[in-house]
Amino acid sequence: MSPVCSIIIRAFNEEKHIARLLDGIRHQSVQDVQIILVDSGSADRTVTIAKEYSVEIVNIQPQEFTFGRSLNFGIAHANADLVVFASAHVYPVYPDWLERLLEPFSDERVALSYGKQRGMETTQFSEHQIFKHWFPDFSTFNQDYPFCNNANAAIRKKLWEQNAYNETLPGLEDLAWARWAHEQGYKIAYVAEAEIIHVHNESWRGISNRYRREGMAFKMIYPQEQFTFLDLMKAFFTNVKNDLDVAKKEKKTKQVWKSIIGFRWNQFYGTYLGYHQSGPLTWQLKQTFYYPRDGQDITKKDREVRPIHYKDRVEKDENK
Repeated sequence: MSPVCSIIIRAFNEEKHIARLLDGIRHQSVQDVQIILVDSGSADRTVTIAKEYSVEIVNIQPQEFTFGRSLNFGIAHANADLVVFASAHVYPVYPDWLERLLEPFSDERVALSYGKQRGMETTQFSEHQIFKHWFPDFSTFNQDYPFCNNANAAIRKKLWEQNAYNETLPGLEDLAWARWAHEQGYKIAYVAEAEIIHVHNESWRGISNRYRREGMAFKMIYPQEQFTFLDLMKAFFTNVKNDLDVAKKEKKTKQVWKSIIGFRWNQFYGTYLGYHQSGPLTWQLKQTFYYPRDGQDITKKDREVRPIHYKDRVEKDENK
């Protein structure tokens, strides 16, 4: 019999994080799973650590890597009808993460689901605000726009067989696939209860490059769109003001104001570099990607499920 789901993990030099993700999967209420690690040439202990778990390891050459290519390669080895994606540097908060992420597929019209993401103690303050903006505290099983994120998502394999991930994009292969599914009349579900922690410890240059890459990909998906210098300045000042307002409420302004300015500048300057040769950007997509959500300051919905308790083993691995 086929497993309940196949979990695809893309990895390159993730020895600091992979054990925590695999420990989190081991603690899930859904246990009948196939785990596939797509490794693109790790030179650290990533593969060694993964071999301590029930993981199938497949390899692609670093020069072959794109996000879409690695996903397609992993899905080709999947035995389940439902395929889950998890970045190697995320880990689930609750033991029902998989159960909740897969719940929307009881509706045959749901093509994909994606879950909440949050940061950790070392996450930049502004990135915490982005996570809150993109991944709110309340679920919807029929989202009315084509947005998702493959760091924490699931799709139907039979639909992937109709439309594989775009291997030419430098990023946002998830957005391109969501757009296709949406245009075919399928539903996109967002599940707030399927929560993971997403670890990003990037330099300013790394942040700028990430958003530049995603800007370039967005331009390829929507070639008529643009992100002008005026858009850059408006997005920068709007988000800095919003972040400072939140920091003031949390009494953190002195600690985080420099990081807010640094993060937001590199985010939107990188975006500008990626978009500068394209046409006008639609207002709905600008709101979705770049601007603070109205009514964001809401009370978080408590869960009755106890979070996973991760052992010290992970911290020991990180210090090796």
